[in-house]
Amino acid sequence: MIAAPAPTPKAVMAALERIADPEIPAVSIVELGMIGDVDVRPDRIHVELVPTFVGCPAVDMIRASIEDRLSAFCCRVDVDVSYATPWSSDRITPAGRVKLRRSGFAAPPPVREGRALPMLDAASVPCPYCGSHRTRLESVFGPTQCRSVRYCADCRQPFEAFKPV
Repeated sequence: MIAAPAPTPKAVMAALERIADPEIPAVSIVELGMIGDVDVRPDRIHVELVPTFVGCPAVDMIRASIEDRLSAFCCRVDVDVSYATPWSSDRITPAGRVKLRRSGFAAPPPVREGRALPMLDAASVPCPYCGSHRTRLESVFGPTQCRSVRYCADCRQPFEAFKPV
C-alpha cells in the first residue's frame, strides 16, 4: 500500500476554495473571508473558521463541509470556530464581491473608521442589478443575521446586502 503524500498548504487552500457557502452557493467560504489561520502538517490540518456573525446558523454545516473535504488528505482535520479576530465585510475578496453582485447580493463598501451604526450608515450601497446608487435600506432584518434588505429606486428591484461589520 502506498501512503498518500502529505498535504500542502496550497492543496488545502484549493480544497477550501471549492466549499460553497451554504446560504449563498455562488461564493466560497474562502471568498467570503471565513477562513482564518490554516496550519498544515503531515499528520494534521488545523483550520480556523471565522463566522460572519455570532450565532450563524450555518456554522455547523460549514465545519462539517470543511472536515469532509479535507478528510481526502487522509489525516486528522481540526476545525475551530474562532471569534478572536472578528469577521469583517472587508474580508470578502474582490472575486467574492463580483460573485455576490452577479448573484443579486450587494457587498458592503469598505469599513470606515468612526462609524457608530454601520448598517444605518449613509454610505450608498450600489444595486447589484443596475449599479445605481439610489438605493435605500428597507429592513436591517434580512433572511439571515448577516444580511439586510434594500431597494433600488431606479430599477425598482429589492435586493439583499451584506451588513457592513
